[in-house]
Amino acid sequence: MNGGEVQRGLIRLPLGSERVQDADEEVFLLYSKSTSSSDIHRGLGYLDNHLDTLTLSFELKSPPLQNSAVVKSKRKSNSRSVQEKTVEIELAQDKTALRTRTGDTGSVVWKASIDFAQLVLQQHHAKSPVSILDPEKLRGAHVLELGSGTGLLSIALSPLVQQYTATDLGELLPLIRKNLSLNFPGWPHTQTKQGTAMPGHNVVVEELNWQTLLSTASSRRARLFPRPSPPADLVLIVDCIYHPALLASLVAAMDFVSTTDSTAVLVVMELRAEDVTREFLERWLTLSSGEWEIWRVGNDEPEGMLAKETPYVMWVGWKSVGD
Repeated sequence: MNGGEVQRGLIRLPLGSERVQDADEEVFLLYSKSTSSSDIHRGLGYLDNHLDTLTLSFELKSPPLQNSAVVKSKRKSNSRSVQEKTVEIELAQDKTALRTRTGDTGSVVWKASIDFAQLVLQQHHAKSPVSILDPEKLRGAHVLELGSGTGLLSIALSPLVQQYTATDLGELLPLIRKNLSLNFPGWPHTQTKQGTAMPGHNVVVEELNWQTLLSTASSRRARLFPRPSPPADLVLIVDCIYHPALLASLVAAMDFVSTTDSTAVLVVMELRAEDVTREFLERWLTLSSGEWEIWRVGNDEPEGMLAKETPYVMWVGWKSVGD
């Protein structure tokens, strides 16, 4: 089922987006297309796991000039005001933890998080009419991220939202907090004596162990991790799908933090093993808590994460009450 441009809440589905209803069919489509790209299968996906500190620069371009004189006239003042901009983020990594803690991959920066941050920041900066996240609705949104790792996205995207909740394993929270402090001076004490909110004031860091959540009886889960308050408008999961042993707990966590008929779940994944992708989709599509409507985001952009030749796939899903 093909989709045109469709907006639902803060999500804008671009042209070329398709409804996902069968895991096998989706995997076939994804991996048959990926064989033509030389950029697929780039390894696990770290940026650089040898450095203690990274400085990331996001170059934000001004919007391209329009051919239409009418459009030019309407946007003349706006176009002049949107200049090129560079956003720099400093991130500490824990390369020792990567080597010594079994299963710890969140202590270093992943390429997918960088590319997703670039996509959202660029679209927001250029005031793109086809941005995947509606900037007006995003401004009042509560975004909750699963598997925040180094905290890159909480730093990059929190200036665009009302509230940002970064979650991960307990042993990774000190790294997230360290990086928030590096980029938001004074964090978490981010109010002046006059009561003015400073950058980073809207970021909360909380522990959420998916495996512990999965092994806890449903009736007791809310005690372990109180449901998001206010409810999450957007749940972000960026390149957390790589190990089959974590799939059941990841799907349980994304279901737990989602509010029926309200929360959008946005999943970004770098294409790797077909069987892992298939199992993730099967688990997502067959969740018993309700019916999930899942769409693959169209990738017809000339460059970036949503370009045709990309190693990534992006899905958006909403949970509804089952029949």
